[in-house]
Amino acid sequence: MTDTPTALVTGASRGIGAAVAHALEPTHRVLLGGRDASALDRLAAELPGTEPWPVDLTDGEALRAATAKIGELDVLVHCAGVADLGTVEAADASVWRRNFEVNLLAVVELTRHLLPALRASGGHVVLVNSGQGLAAREGWGPYAASKFGLRAFADVLRAEEPKLRVTSIFPGRTDTEMQQAVIAGEGKDYAPEQYLRPDSVATAVVTAVSATPDAHLTELVLRPVPRA
Repeated sequence: MTDTPTALVTGASRGIGAAVAHALEPTHRVLLGGRDASALDRLAAELPGTEPWPVDLTDGEALRAATAKIGELDVLVHCAGVADLGTVEAADASVWRRNFEVNLLAVVELTRHLLPALRASGGHVVLVNSGQGLAAREGWGPYAASKFGLRAFADVLRAEEPKLRVTSIFPGRTDTEMQQAVIAGEGKDYAPEQYLRPDSVATAVVTAVSATPDAHLTELVLRPVPRA
């Protein structure tokens, strides 16, 4: 047995999830959640305190089987997500369903299955949300609605599970592959220096997780510093 706490990070194969895995690895045994098993294997080879946890979070049977093996969990960080955008006129129901399935329902199901393990350790759930979870704008409806739902889920979980700490993090636009795709879809030039770095979001996660026992950081909002 070891006293090293265990953390599960979803979306760990790239972007913010990979940055969070790097940031937590010095102090935690980290389970690397994601669908790309090869990418998770490569990351695990870089970080000796980690192990791959490949699972499709939208596959109910696979999720039940994977979570059944986790008896105690100190930290659960939800980083996995999609950003399928569109106007109310143009985005059909399939676009809305995909955002809700990945960004909200998969989070709910994973958390629900892991509640016994989190309760056993008095654990911490961190939900990496979005600025769109605080203020929606035109063209972002399907994504923003799922993130507003994620914010509500965090509030409900915090109220229903008072022995757990639950933190919502709302980063502004962050330099990731997802962001590159969004900017391309908007027909704009990509300027990474205008966005947050994934490491900056990971630092916010570590700040919440490492808070003293008397402190419960419920919400953290991050915005990139404007560049001239």
